[in-house]
Amino acid sequence: MPETSLGSWLQQASQQLHQAGLDSPCHEAQCLLSHLLQKNTAFFYARPEFLLDADQLQQLNVWLQQRLEGQPLAWILGQWEFWGLPLKVSPATLIPRADTERLVELALMVCQQPNARVLDLGTGTGAVALALKKERPGWRVEAVDFKAEAVALARDNARSLKLDVKIWQSDWWQQIPPGQYDLLVSNPPYIHPNDPHLMQGDLRFEPVSALVGGKDGLQAYRDLLAPIQLRLTPGGYLLVEHGYDQAGTVSQLFSLAGLGSVQGYRDYAGQPRVTVGCRNH
Repeated sequence: MPETSLGSWLQQASQQLHQAGLDSPCHEAQCLLSHLLQKNTAFFYARPEFLLDADQLQQLNVWLQQRLEGQPLAWILGQWEFWGLPLKVSPATLIPRADTERLVELALMVCQQPNARVLDLGTGTGAVALALKKERPGWRVEAVDFKAEAVALARDNARSLKLDVKIWQSDWWQQIPPGQYDLLVSNPPYIHPNDPHLMQGDLRFEPVSALVGGKDGLQAYRDLLAPIQLRLTPGGYLLVEHGYDQAGTVSQLFSLAGLGSVQGYRDYAGQPRVTVGCRNH
């Protein structure tokens, strides 16, 4: 296989990714190259004539083909960044989304206790729990997921990042010992099973159990809210992420569960995406 320059490969890969209909073809090509060479984009612009050897070119083209076939970029790279944290990812969990950083931001805003007890339900990679622990070292952060593979992955991320978060397996509340929390956060499955988005983009590859929220997309919220008066301290907060068209229904479920001060917030794209409620008594 003949040698190819870095600049030439970037141009060809970007063109193929563009033709495949991907939104950020140049950025994705740079991500693959950066992952292989462990160099940042400044190196690409400074050294476009840098020659890739046959082994490097072969590996890049394998990754490129996987991406052209639709495999998520995060899985190809083996990690994804969330809240500035490099998180290992796998097919067992959702890939952390930038919009979910809004959930972290709001949790940090509403809970001002220096030693709050916090629980992240449905933690996946551990993204939300680990971000909260990073920002509030004094918080006692715990996290659960019902999939053993997700629990193992989240624990691995916690170890790698040296963040003290207790993580264990539970189907929502079932294996969580009695006790109350000052802050509960969750980005649960909330997509309707008939939603056409499930057949598009990265969602085609991600675990359905982490995407679909029962028959109407709302079952996870009912499960979370069922024991909420026993699980939140007076003055404690519940924050959940939801679909852009679910804000009104989720707010109603919060109110029916006895939570007060219910308020919705928009994500960075302006979509209503997070609902917050408080146990007022």
